[in-house]
Amino acid sequence: MTSKSKTAINRDDRWLLSRLDHIWDQYFPNILQTNKVFIKFGRFAKYRLGSIRLDKKTKISFITITSMFKDPNIPPEVVDHTIGHELVHYAHGFSSVHPRLHKYPHAGGVVKKEMAERGMGYLYESYKKWIKSYRQTVRITHGW
Repeated sequence: MTSKSKTAINRDDRWLLSRLDHIWDQYFPNILQTNKVFIKFGRFAKYRLGSIRLDKKTKISFITITSMFKDPNIPPEVVDHTIGHELVHYAHGFSSVHPRLHKYPHAGGVVKKEMAERGMGYLYESYKKWIKSYRQTVRITHGW
């Protein structure tokens, strides 16, 4: 009797960096990395799935993703959507050294629109499906 071994992918900061590199290469090839960009898992957060900030002294952009996404049950498309969302902010000049394209980071649905234009609409659809289920779980768990 032979057994097939499943190699589990370890969702760590190195995996997250590989996802960032893939998304940048695939969907943002025209956006130059004009300053250093780091990505890492942060604390477990139920509602803030990702964020990007710019260190004004060092001019380094930091993307932080909720450690909830270390769970292999979270679809990788949801993680990729969150990274893509933060890269749109970077491209639009929020928390980067790029010129700011809008007054507000989510003005008029610019993030969703940009992601669709870059061919990431399927990631948004995966995210939308997951978030609906996730919100129901949170409501049931917390009795809301």
